[in-house]
Amino acid sequence: MKELQYLNKYFVKYKFQFLLGILITIAAQIFSLFTPELVKRSIDSTQEFLENKESEASELYTLLGENLLLIIGTTLIGAVLTFFMRQTLIVMSRHVEFDLKNEIFRQYENLTQSFYKQNRTGDLMNRISTDVDRVRQYVGPAIMYSLNTIVRTVVVITHMCIISPKLTLYTLIPLPLLAWSIFKISKEINKRSTAYQQNLSKLSSFTQEMFSGIRIIKAYALEGQKQAAFDELSRDSVKKNMSVAKVNAQFGPLMILLIGVSNLVVIYVGGMMYINGSIDKIGTIAQFILYINMLTWPVASLGWISSMVQEAEASQKRINEFLKIKPEVQNNTTAHTPVLGQIAFENVTFTYDDTNITALKDVSFEVHKGETLAILGRTGSGKSTILSLISRLYDTETGKVTIDGEDIRQVNLNDLRDSIGFVPQDAFLFSDSIKNNIKFGNEDAGDDEVVSVAKKAVVHNNITSFTNQYETILGERGITLSGGQKQRVSIARAMIKDAPILLLDDCLSAVDTETEEAILNNLLEFCRDKTTIIVSHRVSSAKNADRIIILEDGKIIQQGTHNALISEPGYYKELYLKQLSEKELQ
Repeated sequence: MKELQYLNKYFVKYKFQFLLGILITIAAQIFSLFTPELVKRSIDSTQEFLENKESEASELYTLLGENLLLIIGTTLIGAVLTFFMRQTLIVMSRHVEFDLKNEIFRQYENLTQSFYKQNRTGDLMNRISTDVDRVRQYVGPAIMYSLNTIVRTVVVITHMCIISPKLTLYTLIPLPLLAWSIFKISKEINKRSTAYQQNLSKLSSFTQEMFSGIRIIKAYALEGQKQAAFDELSRDSVKKNMSVAKVNAQFGPLMILLIGVSNLVVIYVGGMMYINGSIDKIGTIAQFILYINMLTWPVASLGWISSMVQEAEASQKRINEFLKIKPEVQNNTTAHTPVLGQIAFENVTFTYDDTNITALKDVSFEVHKGETLAILGRTGSGKSTILSLISRLYDTETGKVTIDGEDIRQVNLNDLRDSIGFVPQDAFLFSDSIKNNIKFGNEDAGDDEVVSVAKKAVVHNNITSFTNQYETILGERGITLSGGQKQRVSIARAMIKDAPILLLDDCLSAVDTETEEAILNNLLEFCRDKTTIIVSHRVSSAKNADRIIILEDGKIIQQGTHNALISEPGYYKELYLKQLSEKELQ
């Protein structure tokens, strides 16, 4: 139960619903006691009538009728109270589920890039869905039936002891054996449930990855191989799930056996006590049988409750593993300061923790407000890392990044990211309309603004050629569009944000040179008063920048203007001549 203590804050938050549920449970159980008492009274009255022939039959019929009406009335009241008990506690569990899912989602948003590199999407989805559902079953049904069991057991056994302590003692003899059995079986359930949940995460991750890469699988004709891998994971999942089910299946027969033994004890011991005169009314035996059967469901539910608690414990442990992770990138201030756009790197060195690759080595440069900086270099030279550090997706290891002369760590993180329009290398689009994907950069933008930025990104004509135009719904990750179209929609999304800083990470790699030239001309006008950093492999994207830096193996090996760099030997001139010759050949 240690892991489930994390949920105590929710019980405090919903304490009024929780306490009301307890009170209703107690009231429902009190009304349930009337039936055995009324049955006892009816049997005893019948016995007296049979033993005393002078009694009037009409009196007996009247008494039995009254008892029948009382049994119906108290049962109905108990049923209504049970309904409200469920409404109170189960609804409370849904509120807890809502809060917990939101807490997990906020944590997902706050966790840094390194976390997502180390964890698979399917596993994270499993924790926010299946694991949370198992926790909800603990907060709702498990807690509700536990309260019901405790209250009913205490009320019934207390009443039984008042009537006949000796018969009660004999009746409850099987309970210690039951408690020991539940402890042993629950321990095994916890172990097997944890293994099953871990396997389920693997299965979810595998499935999600296969769906995302289905085009590659089909292109390489790997359907059979992947089907075999999925079958193996599924068989393992079934095996682990069946192992949990087999242990769970032991509860039912065990409960029925022990309840049956208790009934036999009541009949035998109670009968002997009636013969010996220790019990003067045979109705007491019937009353005890009803009490034992009232305990049947609470006792039988112990196994189910225990199973739910153990599974919830295993799930909450998995949830706690990342809820307790402190994001590496923290918002260190609540003060709001407008970001103007002057950026400086001062002797920055950065190493990725997950790969131990040093992406930047003692890098220094400065970009003034309104200037455009282009960064070129071979793959893996550290270009995208610079953009990640400006966005504070990571924090520097040594050296310092400053915004408007202030250490970037001391700038409000939300203000910083609100001041950046970012076009990533991998143009990610959501499964929504094209218009909403563009408005993602500014949800308050009007249709005219959407069309305007689409024209500047040279994607308007493509969009209007679709049947539903801007209302066209894109497939997952924007699969409906070509690579170049996705990049241009992503550029439009960044432009509509109209932020003072614009970061473009090789975002024109999938468009032809003519379209690239048109977009760059539009960007030149659009970025006139913005700080712009362009990462590219093409000289054409960099030539109009105020300054160009060349990275190699994480170090700056060249920097200057386009004219200065093509006049000196080095990487930039070689790249310029190579791409110039390729252009002439086209």
